[in-house]
Amino acid sequence: MSGSDVVTLQQLLTRANFRTPTDGHFGPLTEIHVVSFERKYHLTANGIVTKAVVTVLHRFAPSSISHGPSGGVPLQSKSASSGPPTLRLGSSGSWVTTLQRELNSVGYATSIDGQFGSGTVRVVNQFKAAHGLAQDGVFGTKSWAALASAQNAAQGPAPPGVARLNPDGTVTAPSNAPQAIKNVIAAANQIAFKPYIYGGGHASWIASGYDCSGSVSYALHGAGLISAPEASGELESYGSAGPGQWITIWANAGHTYMRIAGLYFDTAAQSRTNGNDRWSATGISPVSGYVVRHPIGY
Repeated sequence: MSGSDVVTLQQLLTRANFRTPTDGHFGPLTEIHVVSFERKYHLTANGIVTKAVVTVLHRFAPSSISHGPSGGVPLQSKSASSGPPTLRLGSSGSWVTTLQRELNSVGYATSIDGQFGSGTVRVVNQFKAAHGLAQDGVFGTKSWAALASAQNAAQGPAPPGVARLNPDGTVTAPSNAPQAIKNVIAAANQIAFKPYIYGGGHASWIASGYDCSGSVSYALHGAGLISAPEASGELESYGSAGPGQWITIWANAGHTYMRIAGLYFDTAAQSRTNGNDRWSATGISPVSGYVVRHPIGY
């Protein structure tokens, strides 16, 4: 299944804090996130997008998305999906590739080759041990559920309100956001399309371009949440540990980015296709390999 309706589904899943690439293809990762969404909202967890699933999804819909019978979201037949399969030594294919990619995203490094070999077995057992599951090398229903929970934990909690990504690439803050969050978004909008320049934004708040940490620092400074620009390594100790209610910052020695009211502000998102915009509805940089911080109180 593919097309614009699948894109809408993927956008809504992302707004519901199940970060899903908007590629218009109902592939393994989209199916995993549908099942995870269904579990979270006490729906039948089978990966089938029923009217009941659509109804709950539309809690996260912006006004631009239709709210008709299926609301622009594909309704699947019973035979369209059976949920993620059980994988074990010798399994291969797209589901194994998805598993390997998602294990990497939550900090369990493994080769992404689509083959469930001895290396993947070892990493699967490490993951299962950390989540209180039997270390039998088999990745089944409970393991998929634990992986979804680990992904959500890595991304942080859903914010009380979700910002809107406008057609012009700027962002509108949710009406219920604290003024500080609105100020951070306003500051981020001011430099959203500025070019990436290494070291930019560190000598002065006003610059012709900004690097990753200069961009994050500038946005935080817009609300008085940081007094001077900090390098990405310095942001590893910024504020408080863990994801925030409104803002989450990922930082390591080489890169930093942030999520503000559900949307991502990241120099890695800048490309010719999006007009050099730092804003994106889905995460571009990985969540693994970073220290997670947030401004105190937000």
